[in-house]
Amino acid sequence: MDQVGLYPVLFTSALLFGLGVTGVLTRRNVLIVLMSIELMLNGVNLAFVGFARHLGQVDGHAFAIFVMAVAAAEAAVGLALVLLLFRHKTSVDLETFDLLRG
Repeated sequence: MDQVGLYPVLFTSALLFGLGVTGVLTRRNVLIVLMSIELMLNGVNLAFVGFARHLGQVDGHAFAIFVMAVAAAEAAVGLALVLLLFRHKTSVDLETFDLLRG
Protein backbone atom coordinates (compact mmCIF):
# COMPACT_ATOMS: atom_id res chain seq x y z
CA MET A 1 0.00 0.00 0.00
CA ASP A 2 1.36 3.41 -0.93
CA GLN A 3 1.58 6.03 1.76
CA VAL A 4 0.80 9.69 1.34
CA GLY A 5 3.82 11.90 1.89
CA LEU A 6 4.14 14.66 4.45
CA TYR A 7 3.82 17.58 2.04
CA PRO A 8 0.32 16.76 0.70
CA VAL A 9 -0.87 16.29 4.27
CA LEU A 10 0.60 19.64 5.34
CA PHE A 11 -0.84 21.33 2.24
CA THR A 12 -4.30 19.99 3.07
CA SER A 13 -3.84 21.03 6.69
CA ALA A 14 -2.85 24.56 5.68
CA LEU A 15 -5.79 24.72 3.27
CA LEU A 16 -8.24 23.72 6.02
CA PHE A 17 -6.69 26.19 8.44
CA GLY A 18 -6.78 28.98 5.84
CA LEU A 19 -10.43 28.31 5.05
CA GLY A 20 -11.19 28.48 8.76
CA VAL A 21 -9.36 31.78 9.18
CA THR A 22 -11.17 33.20 6.16
CA GLY A 23 -14.52 32.12 7.60
CA VAL A 24 -13.77 33.66 11.00
CA LEU A 25 -12.62 36.96 9.53
CA THR A 26 -15.28 37.43 6.87
CA ARG A 27 -18.54 36.01 8.23
CA ARG A 28 -20.96 37.64 10.64
CA ASN A 29 -23.07 34.60 11.48
CA VAL A 30 -22.03 33.08 14.81
CA LEU A 31 -22.72 29.52 13.69
CA ILE A 32 -20.51 29.95 10.61
CA VAL A 33 -17.76 31.38 12.82
CA LEU A 34 -18.00 28.37 15.15
CA MET A 35 -17.81 25.98 12.18
CA SER A 36 -14.79 27.92 10.88
CA ILE A 37 -13.07 27.50 14.23
CA GLU A 38 -13.76 23.77 13.97
CA LEU A 39 -12.15 23.78 10.51
CA MET A 40 -9.08 25.46 11.96
CA LEU A 41 -8.84 22.88 14.73
CA ASN A 42 -9.23 20.04 12.21
CA GLY A 43 -6.42 21.52 10.13
CA VAL A 44 -4.17 21.56 13.19
CA ASN A 45 -5.17 17.99 14.02
CA LEU A 46 -4.27 16.88 10.52
CA ALA A 47 -0.85 18.51 10.84
CA PHE A 48 -0.28 16.84 14.22
CA VAL A 49 -1.19 13.42 12.86
CA GLY A 50 0.84 13.96 9.68
CA PHE A 51 3.97 14.89 11.62
CA ALA A 52 3.45 12.02 14.05
CA ARG A 53 3.12 9.57 11.17
CA HIS A 54 6.17 11.01 9.42
CA LEU A 55 8.34 10.89 12.54
CA GLY A 56 7.00 7.55 13.76
CA GLN A 57 5.91 8.87 17.15
CA VAL A 58 2.63 8.80 19.02
CA ASP A 59 2.81 12.31 20.48
CA GLY A 60 0.94 13.91 17.58
CA HIS A 61 -1.92 11.46 17.91
CA ALA A 62 -2.21 12.22 21.62
CA PHE A 63 -2.29 15.97 20.93
CA ALA A 64 -4.92 15.44 18.25
CA ILE A 65 -7.16 13.53 20.67
CA PHE A 66 -6.71 16.31 23.23
CA VAL A 67 -7.61 18.95 20.63
CA MET A 68 -10.72 16.95 19.66
CA ALA A 69 -11.82 16.91 23.30
CA VAL A 70 -11.29 20.67 23.56
CA ALA A 71 -13.17 21.17 20.28
CA ALA A 72 -16.12 19.15 21.55
CA ALA A 73 -16.27 21.22 24.72
CA GLU A 74 -15.93 24.43 22.70
CA ALA A 75 -18.77 23.39 20.42
CA ALA A 76 -21.05 22.51 23.33
CA VAL A 77 -20.40 25.72 25.26
CA GLY A 78 -20.42 27.86 22.11
CA LEU A 79 -23.72 26.48 20.88
CA ALA A 80 -25.27 26.88 24.32
CA LEU A 81 -24.19 30.54 24.38
CA VAL A 82 -25.50 31.10 20.88
CA LEU A 83 -28.83 29.52 21.80
CA LEU A 84 -29.21 31.71 24.88
CA LEU A 85 -28.18 34.87 23.01
CA PHE A 86 -30.54 34.01 20.16
CA ARG A 87 -33.42 33.71 22.60
CA HIS A 88 -32.57 37.16 23.95
CA LYS A 89 -31.83 39.02 20.67
CA THR A 90 -33.54 36.77 18.06
CA SER A 91 -30.53 37.07 15.77
CA VAL A 92 -27.26 35.22 15.19
CA ASP A 93 -25.41 38.24 13.78
CA LEU A 94 -22.13 39.01 15.55
CA GLU A 95 -22.82 42.75 15.53
CA THR A 96 -25.85 42.35 17.81
CA PHE A 97 -23.97 40.43 20.50
CA ASP A 98 -22.67 43.13 22.80
CA LEU A 99 -24.12 41.67 26.00
CA LEU A 100 -20.82 40.22 27.20
CA ARG A 101 -18.87 43.47 26.98
CA GLY A 102 -17.95 44.98 30.32
